[in-house]
Amino acid sequence: MSIQWMAKNLKNRIILSAGILSYMILLFMRVPLTRVIGDAGVGLFAPAFELFLLTTLVTSHGMSQAMSGIIRYRVKRERYRNADKVFRTAFFMNLFLGVAMALFLLFFSAWISDVLVLEHLSRMAVLAAVPCVFVSALIGVFRGYFSGYGLGGLTAHSQYLEKIAMFTGALLAGRMFHEYGEKVAALLHVEAYTHAFGALGAMLGVLASQLIALLHLLVLYFIYAGTLKGRLGQDNSRRAETRFEIQRMLLGNMISLSVIAVISNLFMLADQRFFNYCMNITEKGAERTAQWGCYYGKFAALIGMGAALCCCFVHGMVGKISGAYEREEYRGMRERMGRAVRNVSMISFPMAIYLAVLAKPLAECCYGRPTAQITVLAGWVQKGAVICTLFAFSFLFGHLLYRMRMVKELFLSAVSAFVVHLLTAYFMVQRMAMGAEGLLASLILLFGVYMAVSFVLLNRRVKYRPDWFSGIIFPCAAAAVSGLVVFLLNLVLAEAVGAVLTILISLVAGLFFHVFFLMILRVIGEAELQEIPLGFLFILLGRNIGVL
Repeated sequence: MSIQWMAKNLKNRIILSAGILSYMILLFMRVPLTRVIGDAGVGLFAPAFELFLLTTLVTSHGMSQAMSGIIRYRVKRERYRNADKVFRTAFFMNLFLGVAMALFLLFFSAWISDVLVLEHLSRMAVLAAVPCVFVSALIGVFRGYFSGYGLGGLTAHSQYLEKIAMFTGALLAGRMFHEYGEKVAALLHVEAYTHAFGALGAMLGVLASQLIALLHLLVLYFIYAGTLKGRLGQDNSRRAETRFEIQRMLLGNMISLSVIAVISNLFMLADQRFFNYCMNITEKGAERTAQWGCYYGKFAALIGMGAALCCCFVHGMVGKISGAYEREEYRGMRERMGRAVRNVSMISFPMAIYLAVLAKPLAECCYGRPTAQITVLAGWVQKGAVICTLFAFSFLFGHLLYRMRMVKELFLSAVSAFVVHLLTAYFMVQRMAMGAEGLLASLILLFGVYMAVSFVLLNRRVKYRPDWFSGIIFPCAAAAVSGLVVFLLNLVLAEAVGAVLTILISLVAGLFFHVFFLMILRVIGEAELQEIPLGFLFILLGRNIGVL
């Protein structure tokens, strides 16, 4: 029975965390992609991929969330005809949005490449993103349709299929076009075309994944459409809603969410512009593209995967906290919020410390033998590891604001953080020419401000008082002690056994000491230990030494 419960719990977590896990696949994709098309290729791929992601936040995410909520409300009240009308209205609205955004990228591709990001050869990849934007708009409609009818499992499977296809397609097409680009570069005597064609191929791989996901959703739609439309005969709608009413509801629900999502994710595109300008004025334009490819494809991937992994452990608690808030169970809500803050601390503090301590072996393990560039990358990871903790807390507080319908507060948090980031990046990177070091400082400020502002605005409503010792200080102390163990093991093992074994041994020892000290400091008890792998060993140990 226990195994069945664990299997069911794991399945539910995989479905509920589909968005985070899918994002982790996208980040991990950059690791082998840098080997296939090179750092310069990733640097040219970055603006096209970021623009594609930003448009999907509107068409695939924003519209999907908006229509799923509206459809769900009507399905629960057996207003099936109106729910079907919501789907058809959303389909044509998203089709229009997809066409408009695709045409914008098509006609302004030269301006985006030459002015917005200062990368002329990135235009090839940007043009390849045009059909991706259109297809992703259709994907968003069908995902919203299935979510609205309570078929969230199908949506999650679609997300995983899409990201796995994207991972595979980007690598295969990237390699194929990179090899073709080598021939073009040899013919024209311009090495940059090798990387430009590699970026083009990677983006065409993204397009293939969108077509596969759309085909999958269409097949599911035709399978389930007969059953779902059969409910129209059981309709209890009092009146037929007009298209104008539905459009107004969709726009009202979509615009705020989409704007906040775009503002929260616009920083990477802005940072590339600042960085490229800085490299141009410091006469390092020749190495500009490869340096940004290293920053985007290596540093951002390692830090992003660490931050996303932290969010997986707290994502499920957001719904419970917001549910208690809606039921006006404020005491239970604050208790759950305290546990969520403690969970974030217990996961994100060691994650940040281990990333900083193991930065060099991690870089070598992912990207090859030690070089000057690997040393630079390790330095970036060491300085930016704190982003994991800041992002995890920002994720918790931001999602609570969203789930508690505090949209104005969420918008203020996102805008204030982005404005501070823009100003900092402008002065430190574009004016003071600090390069990647300035970007790191501005990125840390971005998530620091987001975390602080969202917590203050959230706390004005929920009146939560954090337990500083068990929620923050003790988890930080346990992570610091375990981090010291990892640091010492890294010093001893790095030269003797290599990067892979160093990481494995150090992480196992570090996690053991982290959990052990959390138990000693009474941050966690038997209930929490039973939920972690091999937790029974810690329970036996704790009972034997008298701390449990």
